[in-house]
Amino acid sequence: MTETMNIEEYLAQGGVLTAPENVPARYRGELLRLMSSFVDSELAASAGFAASINYAPGIKERIAASRITLEKADHAGRVLDVMGQFGTDVARYQTSHDWVARVSRDEDLGATRLPGDMRLSVLHYPISGWTDAVVLNVLQGLATGVQMTELTRVSYAPLAEVFREIAPREARHAELGLEGLGRIVASDEGREEARASIDYWRGRVADGFGSLASARYDMLRRFGLRHSPNETLLARWQALVTEHLAALGL
Repeated sequence: MTETMNIEEYLAQGGVLTAPENVPARYRGELLRLMSSFVDSELAASAGFAASINYAPGIKERIAASRITLEKADHAGRVLDVMGQFGTDVARYQTSHDWVARVSRDEDLGATRLPGDMRLSVLHYPISGWTDAVVLNVLQGLATGVQMTELTRVSYAPLAEVFREIAPREARHAELGLEGLGRIVASDEGREEARASIDYWRGRVADGFGSLASARYDMLRRFGLRHSPNETLLARWQALVTEHLAALGL
């Protein structure tokens, strides 16, 4: 960064920041918001899949659900450690919400986040049985993969490095879901259950991409915290979902 270039210009041209003391106030607020959303979503997802372990029809499925539960909690912890460098009380944050809490299954939150809880809205809904858990894991896992293309390039270098370490494991979670869904749809009964769950979860996962033509996107892009608009990410996810479901005859 040259002496004549301010931080926002530096970031807009692809610059990166490496320590909390270099971060301007507005950038800091947006960075903490991004991290909070990820941490809250991972903790809520981990809590949801923990309850699904006992739905598993066999040992292989129990291991997969246990792995996802463990690794999502670990991912939350890694990003929370970065938040701690900005003064977040890490121990208090972990217990700030009931991560298991869910709304009723027929409620429609849209993209709304509940007060003080930054998890994606889809993670406020309860899981109903093993097939339902697998379908959610597939659809949300593919969405997370798309979002990781943004997160691994954020302009705060220590966080980007954490996301690059996390990304392969998140991709494996989606793969485990697809493997499980393949076993489920091998029977006619399982295929019908899967279709019902897809109908339930597909729109709710889509809501997690946020509003189209977001007014905040340009600012986040200038800060190097976003690179593609919500509508582009949503379209990528929709294409992936269509491709994978078609391969399974769904």
